[in-house]
Amino acid sequence: MDDGQKTGPWERASSGEGAPEPPAEPAAAPEPPGLGTTFHGNRRGVFGLALRTGVLTVLTLGIYRFWMKTRLRRWYWSAIRVGGHPLEYVGDPMEKLLGFLIAVVILAFYIGVVNLLLMFASFSLFQGNSFAYGLSFLGVIPLWFYAQYRARRYVLARTRWRGMRFGLEPGAWGYAGRALVHWLITIVSAGLLWPRMTFALEKYKTDRTWFGDARMVQGGRWQMLYPAMKWLFIAGGLGAVGAGVFYAGNIPLGTGIAVLAGLVGLYGLAYYRVETLRRLTGAKTLEGAGLRLKASPFRVLMIHVLGYVLSGLAIFALVTSVVLIGVLLIGADVTLHFDAGAGMETLGNASRYALIALSVVIYFSVFLLWSALTHALITLPVTRHYALGLAVTSPGALVSVRQRPRDEHTEAEGFAEALDVGASI
Repeated sequence: MDDGQKTGPWERASSGEGAPEPPAEPAAAPEPPGLGTTFHGNRRGVFGLALRTGVLTVLTLGIYRFWMKTRLRRWYWSAIRVGGHPLEYVGDPMEKLLGFLIAVVILAFYIGVVNLLLMFASFSLFQGNSFAYGLSFLGVIPLWFYAQYRARRYVLARTRWRGMRFGLEPGAWGYAGRALVHWLITIVSAGLLWPRMTFALEKYKTDRTWFGDARMVQGGRWQMLYPAMKWLFIAGGLGAVGAGVFYAGNIPLGTGIAVLAGLVGLYGLAYYRVETLRRLTGAKTLEGAGLRLKASPFRVLMIHVLGYVLSGLAIFALVTSVVLIGVLLIGADVTLHFDAGAGMETLGNASRYALIALSVVIYFSVFLLWSALTHALITLPVTRHYALGLAVTSPGALVSVRQRPRDEHTEAEGFAEALDVGASI
């Protein structure tokens, strides 16, 4: 009889027959290899899902949006498989809807009462409304950071891997306060301390992240992110040279250098985002396990550029086709009315209604097609690129992880939805 030992995702079992005698001491188990990540999904699937759910969102006047986001997240999460096991998203659309309504009530109070008081004070003290508008804008900025953190907490709380829950500790106002301080320091330093802000805010979120009962830790130092700024420094240097040449009187050459600086700066932003993500991911640990990420900044940038260009061309072709069809239909309507001897008033009403209907069709067609195309041409390729480059190192340390309690988080992503922060997949 063959006694087989079932293996888990982090250990391998071996068995032998006919061995003369067992060894005196068990051999040390080799370190299991890292867990790679695969992506199982295609453009056609996500395009169809985004288009269908988008149509339902339009037909329900936006109410189905929360169900649309839930279905899309479940699709993306299930396509990402770490060590052969897919992620799970168990968010509830009703939680999102109720959280959105709560956020709208709070924001309505802020807009209706606080702004009214600010406007009264502004006119009383400064004889104008500019001061009130400025303070109102500044008052929304902390809510923006607050909503970012709350959205991340909800997404993690509704994400599972191998049945184990992720989680994020409460701390949205602490994050908002730190974000304001670090942004102020970054602006005062003319961007030179941007890596410091990136590291500090990511560490704040990572050190409060849990997988089961295991806490994640962000290692490293903020100085390790400075190499990610090299292309931005190059772009700044080119910009300074271009400005000097421009003011020296060589306008064509100065303009050319300025354009080159802008292109290098665009790549520098993509490089900084991808490279800092790679370095920060590699410095994260979880109960002895680690993460490794391989990603190409150039490829990520090209996915965005080509995706937006192709989406724009498709939208242009759609709008052109709809306009041509509308012109033909209106022309046929005009001919029909003249043949029937109809008056100009009837003709004008018919043409007006046709133009209104055509405008509505164009608007919603553009909205639906753009959303579906960006999912298929941008969001999916970028997600797949990151997923295929992600691996878990020393995964044997995760065997001892146990389940964590459910985070109710009843407000869901309400503020993120209301302020349009983190509302994408």
